[in-house]
Amino acid sequence: MTTAEIKESLYQECVNKIQGRYDKIKQTIADLNESLEEASSSGGDDGFDNSRAMLQIDIENAMKQLGEVNILKEVLKKLDIKSSTPYARLGSLVFTDKAIFFLSLSIGTVNIGDINYLCVALHSPIGDMIAGKQAGEKFVFNQVEQEILEIK
Repeated sequence: MTTAEIKESLYQECVNKIQGRYDKIKQTIADLNESLEEASSSGGDDGFDNSRAMLQIDIENAMKQLGEVNILKEVLKKLDIKSSTPYARLGSLVFTDKAIFFLSLSIGTVNIGDINYLCVALHSPIGDMIAGKQAGEKFVFNQVEQEILEIK
């Protein structure tokens, strides 16, 4: 596979993960709203009031999660996989002597063509170590030194 194809596959994996989270949260909100409507039409004693209050808190939490997912969607829009630079940045594929990192979103390991790629956020602990570095530079993460061999 070419670098462009690898980056596109990794990008699509990020999109799919985020869309899956988005869909799941939207379904949770719909289910909670349905439960809230049922609780509201059931009556008005203290038990039902407590149930409605708990459902409302769950809805607010789900809405917060939805906002976080929308922020990740915005990060994906900024991710430039078409160009490459000599330094590590959002959208870079960074080859070290220990691993291959895709600076994107923190979705973990993605296997493409029997090769593992670590998808990490630019502003994660490891992403912060890598960002701005060039081939030949080293960094230490979790007491393990890694050398950047190539950036695509």
